[in-house]
Amino acid sequence: MVVVMTAEAGETEVDGVVDRVRSAGGDAFVSRGMSRTIVGLVGDVDHLDTLNLRGMPGVSDVVRITSPYKLVSREHHRERSVIRVGGVPIGPDTLTVIAGPCAVETAEQTLASAQMARAAGASLLRGGAYKPRSSPYAFQGLGEAGLKILAEVRTETGLPVVTEVVDPGDVDLVASYADMLQVGTRNMQNFPLLQAVGGVGKPVMLKRGMNATIEEWLMAAEYIAQRGNLDIVLCERGIRTFEKATRNTLDISAVPVAQRLSHLPVIVDPSHSGGRRDLVLPLSRAAIAVGADGVIVDVHPHPESALCDGPQALVESDLRELAAVAAHLSPLVGRTLTPAPAIPREAALA
Repeated sequence: MVVVMTAEAGETEVDGVVDRVRSAGGDAFVSRGMSRTIVGLVGDVDHLDTLNLRGMPGVSDVVRITSPYKLVSREHHRERSVIRVGGVPIGPDTLTVIAGPCAVETAEQTLASAQMARAAGASLLRGGAYKPRSSPYAFQGLGEAGLKILAEVRTETGLPVVTEVVDPGDVDLVASYADMLQVGTRNMQNFPLLQAVGGVGKPVMLKRGMNATIEEWLMAAEYIAQRGNLDIVLCERGIRTFEKATRNTLDISAVPVAQRLSHLPVIVDPSHSGGRRDLVLPLSRAAIAVGADGVIVDVHPHPESALCDGPQALVESDLRELAAVAAHLSPLVGRTLTPAPAIPREAALA
């Protein structure tokens, strides 16, 4: 059961609902999104139904939820959500392109990648400062030094930063630099990490685990929402199957399925799905056509020397084609291509 608060409800009204539920022996978890606050209830549903919560100040509705992921379900939230990252919207009316280097290597490489991404219509910058790799001998990222580079490049280009966090102990540090926290495929069911990012007050991109069902993916999102954060974007990045021709298998059907089950935006990662540069554009077309709310792609000025995932990184010619594809297909599926934020005045004058 969830209590949906009105847009005008303040802390006093929310606290009143929580206090009434807890005084009746139940428990309540407050989750805040961009446009509404939801209170998830735990306890004897029939008993909680007798508390007349609908009549309380600030309450819009009380809904019994049958799905196990109560806060991210569309059962109580029929309209799909719009999540804003540094002012950039991700949602049902727009197509948002997120692009940048898979790994931050140097300030020069990251800035060049960001400038390429922005010129191709990207409105958010992705870049990894912490890299969970299959091999312990592979490049693991620059850590805080990489975060500082991303922050500097944001100042230069105006692009809000999306970056991965892999350890619950690093969440506050990463959040102090990033506009959006990414939870990668290997950490989709790292429950302490999900709870930590849920409590930090920044939007979260949750990539689907490579072996996860859609229900497990949504339950992972519920962990974040249950800690108070409804600003979640789901990312389908390919799942592991028997097929070896591609790095992973893009489950394109996951996009409409997840959008039907959840109110959260759903984007696609064609870079990690295919694992090859020549597959990124075809998979991007498929993602846009099926109704994805955005795509996230790898970019590198010199992919032959990249320290991480060079074979799938796009170069300038690819990005020009991606920009043309996004501009052409967006209106055909009823969307507007999200514009990049303005370049900061001080950077523009430099």
